Amino acid sequence: MPPSFLASPPDILSKALSLAEIASPLSRPSTGAAGVPFLIAGIAVFSVQDLILKLLSGSYPLYEAMILRSLTAAPLLLALAHLNGGLGTLWTPGWRKMLLRGFLLFGSYAAFYLAIASLPLATTISLFFTAPLFITILSGPLLGEKVGPRRWFAVLVGFAGVLFMVRPGSDVFDWAAMLALVAGLSYAVSMVTARKMGSTETAPALAFWGNVAFLACALSLAAVFASGHYAGETHPSLGFLTRGWVTPSFRDLGLMMLCGVIAAAGLTLLTQAYRLSPSSVVAPFEYTAMFWGVLWGWLFWRQIPDAEGWTGIVIIVGAGLYVLYREGRQKG
Repeated sequence: MPPSFLASPPDILSKALSLAEIASPLSRPSTGAAGVPFLIAGIAVFSVQDLILKLLSGSYPLYEAMILRSLTAAPLLLALAHLNGGLGTLWTPGWRKMLLRGFLLFGSYAAFYLAIASLPLATTISLFFTAPLFITILSGPLLGEKVGPRRWFAVLVGFAGVLFMVRPGSDVFDWAAMLALVAGLSYAVSMVTARKMGSTETAPALAFWGNVAFLACALSLAAVFASGHYAGETHPSLGFLTRGWVTPSFRDLGLMMLCGVIAAAGLTLLTQAYRLSPSSVVAPFEYTAMFWGVLWGWLFWRQIPDAEGWTGIVIIVGAGLYVLYREGRQKG
């Protein structure tokens, strides 16, 4: 699932918010590790959403799952806002910026879930974790931040790991891997944009307007593809995008709606994690998503990364952790 350390929840509504930003309007975190269990639990909860969407990707369109998820999440998020200062906190001068951020994040998560339809979960999550590397690249030209040689070296090493996993030109190459990288890049752009916007809104407000953006985008995709006119694509990722609307069974309807519950529950856990501890302490535990990606892939599809895949995973995760470490030291 898409990480949230980059400031959010595979949507955050599902993972679509930068967790560091989510916590910023709240009380100052302590210097301890009390938030780590909440972070680990939140990542585990969100991993179930990734599993559900991969299971449904062969039978339903992505927009359908997103519409039902967003509709289910809406009342839960309104309830969270009511308990967190009242519904009036949602309508702030910054609502347009929060909505724009939601649109940016939709592109990232749509690409991520389309990639999941074709690639093993572990592979997709690993490639998405290039996001902190892209943030490093973008922080210089867009934010004027100084990036030292050590972090530039980590970026180069991280993308070497990408080559191990993607293996362009080989028989195992799947262009859906590019979708996972686009997801990481899009997420990085949204996070850098969010830094420029500032961090003055509450977590429920960020989540609510993000959910509105996700619902609007999903409805727009439904307007184009729901008729089934563009269906028939044999590639799993394209099929997940262009398939016509399918009336879900009660079980599958429940699974799609469960994603909305996951969004609200996961958001609460992740927000609490960043409330209790500084991001430099809890952010590295975002990488526990890799464990769940490997576990679900093995349990449901008997997919285990090969030697090159494990090498790429180790390199990308190592480079990402080092970038987080260096950025934490710089800010400290």
